[in-house]
Amino acid sequence: MAQQPTPATLSPADTHIAGDLYIGLMSGTSMDGVDAVLASFEDGSPRIIAHHSAELPAPLRDTLFKLNEPGHDELARAARASNQLADIYAHATQAALAHANIDAAQVKAIGAHGQTVRHDPDAGYSIQINAPARLAELTGISVIADFRSRDIAAGGQGAPLVPIVHQALFSNQQPRVILNLGGMANITILHPGVPLAGFDTGPANVLLDAWVSKQTGAAYDDQGNWAASGQSSPALLRYLMDSEPWLQLPPPKSTGRHLFNDSWLEERLAHAPQSIPNLDDADIQATLQSLTAHSVIAAIHQYAAGTQEIIVCGGGARNAGLMHELAMLAGDGCTVTSTEAYGIDAQQVEALAFAWLAWAWDNNAPASVPDVTGAHAPRILGCRYPA
Repeated sequence: MAQQPTPATLSPADTHIAGDLYIGLMSGTSMDGVDAVLASFEDGSPRIIAHHSAELPAPLRDTLFKLNEPGHDELARAARASNQLADIYAHATQAALAHANIDAAQVKAIGAHGQTVRHDPDAGYSIQINAPARLAELTGISVIADFRSRDIAAGGQGAPLVPIVHQALFSNQQPRVILNLGGMANITILHPGVPLAGFDTGPANVLLDAWVSKQTGAAYDDQGNWAASGQSSPALLRYLMDSEPWLQLPPPKSTGRHLFNDSWLEERLAHAPQSIPNLDDADIQATLQSLTAHSVIAAIHQYAAGTQEIIVCGGGARNAGLMHELAMLAGDGCTVTSTEAYGIDAQQVEALAFAWLAWAWDNNAPASVPDVTGAHAPRILGCRYPA
């Protein structure tokens, strides 16, 4: 792997594409859609050639949400959802190939993460809805999947998986943190002379999306405009931060919808101290935005002191209100910017990461990092389904 590769995109119009081709597929904890990235790899350095986003149909999205909690006939519902998701993955793959005028036979493999519906590494498992064999049949391309289980078997959290990719893309001599704002928030600490580190910090968009959807019917708070119409409550924020023991745990750690979900929020709002005044719905949205920003910055101040730049990816990078609040909390000595300033669309980073993880499997390169996940030793991650 190149020590200092430069992130870049490659126009489909370019006549020469160097290196091996891989596709990465990602549908994150926000469950807002599927991203497919077609990338070329030369000496381990990825270049994005094409990208395609596909929405998840509302019925499937609802099924995936419900599979995060115990329910009737889970095994059959999960199997059917896996097949439906594989169909969408295949469509997104074919669309990305069409954008670049690339034939499926030219692609070495697809890295398909699947949709996480349960994550409990302390109990020894993490479950991703996926049908990699079906995806291989539909696309004619080998599929590499099941990226988390080997790390968990080796004593790790199985998450986050992307810090090693962030290191490949964004390392330089400036102390940086790469912040992914998906459903959950996770950070990668890239400080010169310090071992690679990274962990989940708590909720990112999951609670914001849940509250705005419940109160307004919108899928998300566009640009944070609804939160901006309210006022964050310091008392409620302090209660939310102090009432969740997970936020105080040291890394390595990871989390998901099994913890931060509608029920978590409803329970806390129902049991909030009487000293917290009644708040408008928009005030609660503003406070949830503050919860994301404060939990992220608190983790950076505690475990990555001296950070001079926070580079943000994921859907939250497009929330102007959240980005502004992060910048205010980070302070004058630290800038907050999107990965787009470095040539990679904020929505494409995680999909690119799974293209990289597929490349790593093919090149026998360990992709789990013990300092990140807590595994006993580095491990090659994934399982290959040949075309």
